[in-house]
Amino acid sequence: MAHSFDTDTEAQGLIDYVDASPTPFHACEQAARRLSAEGFSEVDERAAWPTEPGRHYLVRGGSLIAWDTTGAHGAGAGPAAGFRVVGAHTDSPNLRIKPNPDHSRAGWQLLGVEPYGGLILSSWLDRDLGLAGRVAVRGRDGVESRTFHGHDALLRVAQLAIHLDRTQNEALSLNKQAHMEPLWGVGDEPGDFVGYLAEQVGVDREDVLSWDVMTHPVQPSTRLGRSRELIAAPRLDNLATSYAGVRALLDAVATEPTHVPVLVLFDHEEIGSTSERGATSTLLPSVLERIVAAGGGTRDDYWRALASTVIASGDMGHATHPNYAERHEPMHTIRVNGGPVLKVNTNLRYATDSFGAAAFRLACEQAGVPMQTFVTRSDLPCGSTVGPVTSSLTGATTVDFGAAALSMHSTRELMGADDPAMYAGALSAFLAPA
Repeated sequence: MAHSFDTDTEAQGLIDYVDASPTPFHACEQAARRLSAEGFSEVDERAAWPTEPGRHYLVRGGSLIAWDTTGAHGAGAGPAAGFRVVGAHTDSPNLRIKPNPDHSRAGWQLLGVEPYGGLILSSWLDRDLGLAGRVAVRGRDGVESRTFHGHDALLRVAQLAIHLDRTQNEALSLNKQAHMEPLWGVGDEPGDFVGYLAEQVGVDREDVLSWDVMTHPVQPSTRLGRSRELIAAPRLDNLATSYAGVRALLDAVATEPTHVPVLVLFDHEEIGSTSERGATSTLLPSVLERIVAAGGGTRDDYWRALASTVIASGDMGHATHPNYAERHEPMHTIRVNGGPVLKVNTNLRYATDSFGAAAFRLACEQAGVPMQTFVTRSDLPCGSTVGPVTSSLTGATTVDFGAAALSMHSTRELMGADDPAMYAGALSAFLAPA
């Protein structure tokens, strides 16, 4: 039986995870570190799959998938044992550095950036920003990948003074090309971004070949509110689910469930999931099939296993905003610190059906946590998640869920401090149903 999660411990654990994970690459590194500490071993996709029962994970860029076959093996479930899968994503909207970023204007050194995902542009103004990411460098045996995390305040996207545009409090209009370039120095000559990267990853300038580098706010995450009942942090969408998923998997495997528990953290959800490591890729189906094959199963066993599989797709949900209550479905008020949020959309922007909803409700009951239900207003468009994609690729019953938050896609989002513990508890119960 899954144990209960301590509220303060999980709130601080989430804060630590978010602050250590400014990019999807770092989010996977942090997840892998926690899994390795609890006996999970890394698998190389290019190597033969381990045939002995065990706890494993693999990393593909900014995505990670982990699983445990020891319980199913011990119970004699066979290679056609079904899966219980928790899915989330590691990426968040931000500003990413262009290939030729250095230029200067009016005595300022600037960096060229491209907005990634559906970010709230105004929330990036007048923030102290750092840089982090992955750098491809020349190595002894070819190309090597190195990550770095710049903690220093380095950049700022400066807002125009109110004296120069008196209308901006009524109608702020930002052009992504013209108005979102960050300053990072003073001078008539451009800066040296490649030189900066070389220093960060410890190579010569000429050995920097390419990069996936992005900006991040350097202000630490924190508890706030009169009773410290809230968490203010960047990237809660969707690192809050990634963190809860890792904690849930580590808790669930201790019970040795008779099916195979799986955690998958995808990159690129915010831009449609279409990549070699996004939810539309081969990552999840190929790993599930190789797990079955490693257990001696056939292709038919794989499809039998999928027929017994249930997937829970986790992504943050909208808490009812007190200043914009009219933007929410009036019969489905969502509260922070109110427990996990079941997401429902009849047009299948969320994958939830009645069977999946029932499975998630039972998990919340098993964990002893309340559950809320989110529905978008009928006259507003609805966002989506990795749920519909994973459901269509596997044919497995899928349920979409989340945790309540305000200011989604801002540089600084807000959620309840009680919710990480309830979130992890519900997911642990989902992965290891009683």
